[in-house]
Amino acid sequence: MTQSPSLGERVRTRLAGMLPTLRLRLVVVFALVALTAAVSASGIAYWLNRDAVLTRAQNAALNDFRKAMEDNAGNLPRKVECQQLREAAGKMARSSQNYQVLLIGKTPDNGPCAAASNEDDFTLGDVPGELRSAVARKRSLDKANSYPYHLYWQRVTISGDPYLVGGAKVIGEGPTPTGYMLKSLAPERDDLNSLAWSLGIATALALIGAMLLAQAAATTVLRPVRRLGEAARRLGEGKLDTRLRVSGTDELAELSRTFNDAAASLEHRVAELSAREASSRRFVADMSHELRTPMTAISAVTEVLEEEQDNLDPMIAPAVQLVVSETRRLNDLVENLMEVTRFDAGTARLVLDDVDVADQVTACIDARAWLDAVELDADRGTMARLDPRRLDVILANLIGNALKHGGSPVRVSVRTEKRADGDGGDDLVIEVADQGPGIPEDVLPHVFDRFYKASASRPRSEGSGLGLSIALENAHIHGGEITAHNAPGAEGGAVFTLRLPRDARGLADERGSGDEPGERPDTPGLPGGTDAEEAAPGPDSEQGGEGRDEQGGEGRDEQGGRGGRGLGRFRRGKREHGKSGRTDDEHDQHQHQHQHQHGNGGEGMGRGSGGGR
Repeated sequence: MTQSPSLGERVRTRLAGMLPTLRLRLVVVFALVALTAAVSASGIAYWLNRDAVLTRAQNAALNDFRKAMEDNAGNLPRKVECQQLREAAGKMARSSQNYQVLLIGKTPDNGPCAAASNEDDFTLGDVPGELRSAVARKRSLDKANSYPYHLYWQRVTISGDPYLVGGAKVIGEGPTPTGYMLKSLAPERDDLNSLAWSLGIATALALIGAMLLAQAAATTVLRPVRRLGEAARRLGEGKLDTRLRVSGTDELAELSRTFNDAAASLEHRVAELSAREASSRRFVADMSHELRTPMTAISAVTEVLEEEQDNLDPMIAPAVQLVVSETRRLNDLVENLMEVTRFDAGTARLVLDDVDVADQVTACIDARAWLDAVELDADRGTMARLDPRRLDVILANLIGNALKHGGSPVRVSVRTEKRADGDGGDDLVIEVADQGPGIPEDVLPHVFDRFYKASASRPRSEGSGLGLSIALENAHIHGGEITAHNAPGAEGGAVFTLRLPRDARGLADERGSGDEPGERPDTPGLPGGTDAEEAAPGPDSEQGGEGRDEQGGEGRDEQGGRGGRGLGRFRRGKREHGKSGRTDDEHDQHQHQHQHQHGNGGEGMGRGSGGGR
């Protein structure tokens, strides 16, 4: 049961999706830090300045109002005329603090009188009720309170503008006047707005500076990271001598040193492995080549023994037959090992020719006496430019493998398809389907592996275990592919699909291969320069297609390719071959003729080896 990701992991995943590059993350982090610091500093500065400006303005106005009340309202009689109150209010309003004054007192007839310095701008209705109540409330006297009345103030907003309202009552016996002042705080508001704009501009400039610094820091940090990425990419491409220039003593320099040490260790290790692999290839090639000479003699002796088998003691005849079959199997293995070394060394070459695919498949089937066991679905006239000998090797291995493991009838279908990459070219598609039980799902990924055995209880098989691997390599050298799957449905036989480009000239040019029939180049670096892919045999064709005439010796085929070394002689016996009804002489001569027709200049061993199923 998988554990669900935590909230932190989900947040990190979401942020990684929103900020895909390290540079962008650094810039965003720097910008956020700078924005947070600038906003915090600006906010603190604004509130400190706001408090200082407002406190200074209101303290100055209130102190001036208190002194004016003492100097003007305090000298008025207990019962005063309204005109006297009005004159006193006007005198008080002429202060440098620029505020309006409202005085309230008792007239001689005990009537209330409210006199304002400017009745249009300041009336008793502009004074909040809570402020009037606080001003009129008389406090008891004690050590903490020396006066019965105090000065109170409150900030209000009138018609969208800020104002300071203050009020106080003249201390004395009997009815004394009460005064209120109204001061506009619009100038202070304007000053604070200017300060806010200045702080906003400073914050924006700080943010821009932080982003520029982030870019510079990101460039400084990411330049060695980018160099490290490029070096790792070159190292992955096989350039093992890649190293980084190390400067400094910081963490990135230490990372570069670690990379250089790892690259040096990897180069040394790969050099050792390459030397061992090259030594192994040389050993296999040399061993295969050295085995050919004794194998030639052994094959000649075993064929003589096979010819004389009827005259031998019945007690030793089975042993002779076993020697013959195992000799042929060993011969096939040697030839296949030599071809595998060519593929591993990258020295295999294409010899291209225009081929009618239907005729090629028919010739492959006919040469191995499979006509009665194979159903062919192919239209004549489907032309392709490829290596006919290698195509014959592929077909022989795939069809022989199907007959061996799946049983007849084997269905071979040929068609052409447009390439999926849309470059306008066509692919040649050949499917080989059998009627067997199919391939187990756990075996499918390994059917093209060398010497793979589907069952450990069957360590030996009639083939060499290299046939399908060689077929796949021959497809790759054409720029193609072979895939295997099981057919759907109840029948569920194995289906091998060969896909090749109809024109392999591009690959032939890249590999420097010959482009004319019969111009098969010798393989450099390997003895003999021969090509020795397996060609799977027919069900009853154990002799293979390599023959030696009565004179023996080496010969050259009609196309100028290198002829095979003689490993035997054409049999004189008239023993018939399975379903084809041919005698031994007829079958060997037909195979020899088939090799001439297709420019098979290699050691044309006609023995098949299916990969392990």
